[in-house]
Amino acid sequence: MSHILTKTILAFSIALVFASANSLQAEEAQIDYQKQIAPLFRKYCESCHSVDDPEGKFAIDTYKGLLKGGTHGPAILPGDSNSSRLMRMIKGEAKPVMPPEDSGEKLTSQEIQLLEEWIGQGAKGPSGKEPTRTQLLIPQIAPAKSLKRPITSLASSQSGMLAIARFAELEILSLSSGKTVHKLKDLPGKVNSVRYSPDGKWLITSSGTTGLFGKSIIWDVSTGKKLKEFSGHRDVLYASQISPNKKWLATGSYDRNIILWDVESGKKIRELTGHNGAIFDLAFSPDSTTLASASADSTVKVWQVSTGNRLDTLSQPLKEQFAVSFSPDGRFILAAGADNRIRKWKFVSRNSAKINPLITARFAHESPVIQFVYSPDNKLLASISDDRSLKIWDAEQLVLLDVVDDLPAIPTSVTFSPDSKIALVGFSNGLVEQYPLLSNSISPKKKQNHTVTRTKPNLHNKKMIKAVKLKEQEPNNHPKEATVLTSPSVVASGMIHSSQQDHSDLDLYRFESKAGEEWLIETNAARKKSKLDSKIEVLDAEGKQIPRVLLRAVRDSYFTFRGKDSNILNDFRIHNWQEMELNEYLYANGEVVKLWLYPRGPDSGFNVYPGSGGKRYTYFGTSPITHALHEPCYIVEPHPVGTELPPNGLPVFTIYYENNDDGRRELGDDSRLIFKAPKDGTYYVRVSDVRGFQGKDFHYELTVRPRKPDFKVTLKGANPKINAGSGKEIEVVAQRMDGFDGPIQVDISDVPPGFHVTSPIIIQAGHDRAYGVISADPVTDLPGPLVAPRPTDKKYHPIKVTASAMIAGKKQTHPVNSLGTIQLLKSPRLIIRIAAMDTNTKSGAGLNFIEIPEKPLELTIHPGETIAAKVLLLRDGYKGVVGFGREYAGRNLPHGVYVDNIGLNGLLLLDDQNERTFYLTAAKWVPETTRLFHIQAAQEGRQTSIPVLLHVRHKENLASKTQ
Repeated sequence: MSHILTKTILAFSIALVFASANSLQAEEAQIDYQKQIAPLFRKYCESCHSVDDPEGKFAIDTYKGLLKGGTHGPAILPGDSNSSRLMRMIKGEAKPVMPPEDSGEKLTSQEIQLLEEWIGQGAKGPSGKEPTRTQLLIPQIAPAKSLKRPITSLASSQSGMLAIARFAELEILSLSSGKTVHKLKDLPGKVNSVRYSPDGKWLITSSGTTGLFGKSIIWDVSTGKKLKEFSGHRDVLYASQISPNKKWLATGSYDRNIILWDVESGKKIRELTGHNGAIFDLAFSPDSTTLASASADSTVKVWQVSTGNRLDTLSQPLKEQFAVSFSPDGRFILAAGADNRIRKWKFVSRNSAKINPLITARFAHESPVIQFVYSPDNKLLASISDDRSLKIWDAEQLVLLDVVDDLPAIPTSVTFSPDSKIALVGFSNGLVEQYPLLSNSISPKKKQNHTVTRTKPNLHNKKMIKAVKLKEQEPNNHPKEATVLTSPSVVASGMIHSSQQDHSDLDLYRFESKAGEEWLIETNAARKKSKLDSKIEVLDAEGKQIPRVLLRAVRDSYFTFRGKDSNILNDFRIHNWQEMELNEYLYANGEVVKLWLYPRGPDSGFNVYPGSGGKRYTYFGTSPITHALHEPCYIVEPHPVGTELPPNGLPVFTIYYENNDDGRRELGDDSRLIFKAPKDGTYYVRVSDVRGFQGKDFHYELTVRPRKPDFKVTLKGANPKINAGSGKEIEVVAQRMDGFDGPIQVDISDVPPGFHVTSPIIIQAGHDRAYGVISADPVTDLPGPLVAPRPTDKKYHPIKVTASAMIAGKKQTHPVNSLGTIQLLKSPRLIIRIAAMDTNTKSGAGLNFIEIPEKPLELTIHPGETIAAKVLLLRDGYKGVVGFGREYAGRNLPHGVYVDNIGLNGLLLLDDQNERTFYLTAAKWVPETTRLFHIQAAQEGRQTSIPVLLHVRHKENLASKTQ
């Protein structure tokens, strides 16, 4: 008995020992949620199951959300991995399979086993509050040690300190000595912005890890020590800004949120939500009461700091906004971004929600504007762009003062020296360069690319090349006899007349050119009452014609209704027009035109350029001619000479350098041609009569000179008489010189109080005119009809009008004739407004005829779409029919957007109608743009509506902004 008992005790003791050992082993093998499990969920699950966007209402990015589960209940059962829904979906035992089969990702067997063991151990989470995740699961890539880290942000202080931010580090150096004062390392991630507090004692950095967290840190400049940290975002920070009174800190993140912090306590005050894209920049007003935010959603929002209320959304930008600032005096808000423009709004929403009117939208760079900053003396702005340029602007007028082109690398940040005389630019190559402003201290190398746009380039300097006059030397019918042009700019006098009977005269002129040089060649004969109908050709050194372009036919057609003379530009009725698109080239018997406007029904045809009024334009140096009914024609695409074009069953037309009548129709029957030399060598200009005629009355002048593209703009509608509460149309017409075809911006400034004018007015590329409106506020404080006196001479001065365009990469600005003086008349008997479809006019709500709105009505249209709007009339004694025209009823619409479905009578309201719905259609190819348009009545002094802001937006871009 004692022997058996001894054995039992021994066995029990051994069991206890093994149990104790197993228990110790279990404690040692306890799986850590934070280090081993959370990274798996982050890798495979969080893209679809996060707090921000919990698919199936299941958020797995927190331990609390994991235990809670989703639509189908708990995802895990602690202690029972086999019954846990999460494990069954991972193994494919339950639907849907996770991760989704089309994701291309799948857990390994080791990872699945780890999850099973963790659930089996009770699925224990972190002890206490779950810590913020600060590690990103990415492969480790060693940086190239030979390269400097790119500059990510710069800031300078009035005390002469420069802060230079890079990835994970911040350097503070003295501008006077160039020596480093502090070098701070191991910051979390890329430092996207660095800013000084207004007194220069603090530095504020913004950084973080993409997809995990953002952190703002306040540093003491004198000691380099960290004072405070602010973490609360779920993604990297792009901006941190401290208020001028140093009471508030605002942080903006890729997570689309803005957080306001109390600086002293470090506590979060409130979140500002409403942006649909990343927050790229923040700015406080000088009095610390208002915050402005620039976002990837193409807007700038204005917030009240004390309440968090949104005061306004500045929606005029077309693309992402990267920079925002208040003017130092607090009167304006400025922003810039991916639409290449700097915009300026008047800041009026100081205490309540109001519309901040747009004052200026200045085209600033050829590529996105990365950043702009004010100089310490508040007189200048510096802007940088992806186009590798630095520009200096007059801060008050936004007038360009100085340009530095061809920067050594892509600039990433810009700031000023304390004396405002030097711009400091940080680059993607890790260097910081200094650029003295408007002084003689610029180094010769940099001065070569340092141009001041106030001085016209040599291209337009009349003293550069003087035209030499000479006479032809007969005989000159053959290349060996050609009259030599001895100067780059020549006006030659000649005559197509041969002293030999039955001998046709041709005049040849010889000149030399380098490859790529462009020449303008034109005749003056018909304008001098000569009988010569001139033709000019450019020949090579062997006397052969020179090909200019290959036009490949891609669609065949023919004229289906009437022939066309050489002038008409409308009613081009051609077969199978439904497959043709605006802006395509139409070739017919050697002439090339460009399609402007679609047919508006079965009894109409295409309009071709210039669209309305005048004679039709031709392209590629071709001349206008007459076309017969049923004559073949083709839609063609241009290709460089020498291009190998696989056959498509349609012809390829070779266009040579020759011209009969000027394609712009400015010279009448005289000839004009722009020639670009294909290679270095000798060339000949041949002048002849297109009919083969000759005689003593067939005299001419031939001009051969370097091409000088330029423009001149004329304003029509000066000295307008404006009725109170209404508007009148103004027109700007461009004369394009030497083939300049780019967009032209017309700016109108110094408009007297009480009047409003469309500005800027953009004449689109390839177009020669655009329209705007000048309107007057109503006057309600006078008895009887709305009549107002003309402004006094003290308040009135001529209204300035200028036109600018980019030519050969340089901005050219020319004066335009003044708008003159404005006479204010009594209110008209007919007032016109455009309203959205949901405007309730029957109940008297939604539209105020008396007041002119501070912000125009905005409509949005997508390419290929038709939208509806209303035209509304306030009849104050006018009882007749009101008509707004037919295909051109929409004034100043973007090309390709037109008033549709208007019938034979156009947009018309009968004498008993005060409201009508009309439709706008956008062609599928119309690019994204924003443009003010209006309608104009043919009656009652041609009153206009108040302009409407039309946005053309691509649907995919809108969708991406809302995701």
